[in-house]
Amino acid sequence: MSIINTIIFDFGDVFINLDKPAIKRELIRLGIPEAISLDMYLIASEYEKGLISTESFVFHFNEKFPNIASQDFIKAWNSIILDFPEHRLEFIETLSKTNKYQLILLSNTNDLHIEQVIENMSLPRYERFKNCFNKFYLSQEIHLSKPSPSIYEFVLNENNLQPNECLFIDDLAENTEAASKLGIHTWNINPVHEDITNLFTFNKDLF
Repeated sequence: MSIINTIIFDFGDVFINLDKPAIKRELIRLGIPEAISLDMYLIASEYEKGLISTESFVFHFNEKFPNIASQDFIKAWNSIILDFPEHRLEFIETLSKTNKYQLILLSNTNDLHIEQVIENMSLPRYERFKNCFNKFYLSQEIHLSKPSPSIYEFVLNENNLQPNECLFIDDLAENTEAASKLGIHTWNINPVHEDITNLFTFNKDLF
């Protein structure tokens, strides 16, 4: 009998493909030094948690690099977002229809990236995806981000979940490690060699 009743999914490189080096690569192409200042990193972190607006985020960049057009910066910023394969969308739709598990999305993201996600996969497909989940948590909306323990505690408390009855899937080891410390089962998925559609094969001991 399954010990898991809730599955918590990351978004990027779990469902939608990412080009993680793209932002740095595209910013360098625009003439921005590779060593982006700590200040810019902190601003990006604030933006990801929805603590500043898109306008403020872009304005801060413009102040540092006034010779680079806002649209060029936004294009570079969104270059990380790639395609969403249909077989993964069909997988989560099929899983949702079984009603065997509570399904939760928990993603570190920001408004510009979500806009690019919708543009890349189309609004109808994005809505199909979103409708698969009982809860859909984006860092920009809940003002928390992984790997802070508080974001996992928020999800557990909001949904009255027992950690040992949850499986959390994320492509970043620091995120799964933080969840694991709270007693949550985890799968640190490797997007190069593993696919979310093999969820039950790679975690058969839990199901």
